[in-house]
Amino acid sequence: MSPQHDRELPPPTGMVGRTVILTGASSGIGRAAARALSALGADVAVVGRNPDRTREIASELGAEPFVADFGRLSDVRELADQLLERFPRIHVLANNAGAMQHAREYTVDRNERTFQESHLGGFLLTSLLLPRLIETAADAPPGSVRVLQTASIAARGGRIRLDDLDNQHGPWLGGWRAYSNVKLENVIFIKELARRLQGTGVEAFSFHPGFVRSNFGAGNWAMSVLNFVTQGHYGISPEQGAEPLIRLAATPEVGFPSGTYFDRLTGDGPTAPQAEQRSLAAGLWRASEERVARS
Repeated sequence: MSPQHDRELPPPTGMVGRTVILTGASSGIGRAAARALSALGADVAVVGRNPDRTREIASELGAEPFVADFGRLSDVRELADQLLERFPRIHVLANNAGAMQHAREYTVDRNERTFQESHLGGFLLTSLLLPRLIETAADAPPGSVRVLQTASIAARGGRIRLDDLDNQHGPWLGGWRAYSNVKLENVIFIKELARRLQGTGVEAFSFHPGFVRSNFGAGNWAMSVLNFVTQGHYGISPEQGAEPLIRLAATPEVGFPSGTYFDRLTGDGPTAPQAEQRSLAAGLWRASEERVARS
């Protein structure tokens, strides 16, 4: 391992004059990251599904709230229109929206909900904002413009089948199988995005935030048992979980190539073998384009 790779993400620096689009910002690590990035001087667009919580955190920060339900791809398209109209420059897009579904459900767009909310919604938003990100990078200092994706160590248990992206086959397992699969899709998406962005000045990174104490997985039996046994004391705080996102957004020198997956603050984190399969990445990209085009 080279000295460049034998270290953690550097601490964040100031973000005055930079615009951050942060989805899933109304609770958990998204809410903590919104506070921290705003304190660093960033102009944060607070995106959330819950109107009250989204407006509450936006008001606290003096930021602008944007309400969107990623279970409706029409909401994502409308969100992108609003963001493009409001922000002439976008420096960081942090795809942090998503959840685990304790029961198998389908959206109005006819996609399994975990797949849509945790992958397709971010894929579509990224695609719609990408021209603005590339424009911003054209006259911004290196390391200023990035796409970030909240993934998970659960990706190590994922196994993607392009003919079963809706997880229709096999046991549901309280949502864990679908969640592991979609987190692997997050990692693969960022690796493929990084390849497609070569030469544009836009970088892309994914990360595992750690096992965070939050409302994530509410209603899931396994999470409920864990919470009961530990009396709510398992895991790290949302503020700690937000640290990789904050550093990836705010440090000018990541020290790892675009496309890298971080296990918290450590680059080249372990994930499933499928993460390195370029043919699978290309296939997932094509399938995602087809899914969002039909909405």
